[in-house]
Amino acid sequence: MSIIVPDEILAATRMTETEMRQEIAIMLFQREKLTLAQASRFAGMHRVAFQHLLASRHIPVHYGVEDFEQDIQNLREMGRL
Repeated sequence: MSIIVPDEILAATRMTETEMRQEIAIMLFQREKLTLAQASRFAGMHRVAFQHLLASRHIPVHYGVEDFEQDIQNLREMGRL
């Protein structure tokens, strides 16, 4: 699914497309609609960078089972497990 945000909306919010994606990702993460991994992908950010963005806004990180499993998979792919 693709969402088209008209340029006039971006102009009205004074946000870039990247900023808009990040704001939507943060909102969905806060409402627990997306996991940390999903929200960081939606925002187009590495998970650690997204965590730093959340921390800069004093938003607690919910570290769920899916996030843990993804971390394990990443460590295996990197040869660290």
